[in-house]
Amino acid sequence: MFEVKAESKYVRISPYKARRVLDLVRGKMVNEAEAILEALPHKAAYFILKCLRSAKANAEHNFGLRGDRLYISRAWINEASRWKRINPRARGRADIIQKRNSHIVIYVQEKEEG
Repeated sequence: MFEVKAESKYVRISPYKARRVLDLVRGKMVNEAEAILEALPHKAAYFILKCLRSAKANAEHNFGLRGDRLYISRAWINEASRWKRINPRARGRADIIQKRNSHIVIYVQEKEEG
């Protein structure tokens, strides 16, 4: 069997926070993972759900796989480039605020019957 990939790049959320949510659905069936992500209150759940639905659509439309038999075979979140902002401090100094971004990668695969 082959895997179908979907990627979301430069998502405006910290990868540390997003990985906590992704760990809940890794390895699950796509329909079950969608239900879990829709119920979660985390901001990361929205972005992961969007990427998961993209992977499911790619599998169904581009490769003719059945959506009810798909599962998340591999998934990870890497750190993207950071936005750097300057915060003024006392005595003419400055602090650098680093706003973290993420790349979300999800692979889905059709489960074999048997």
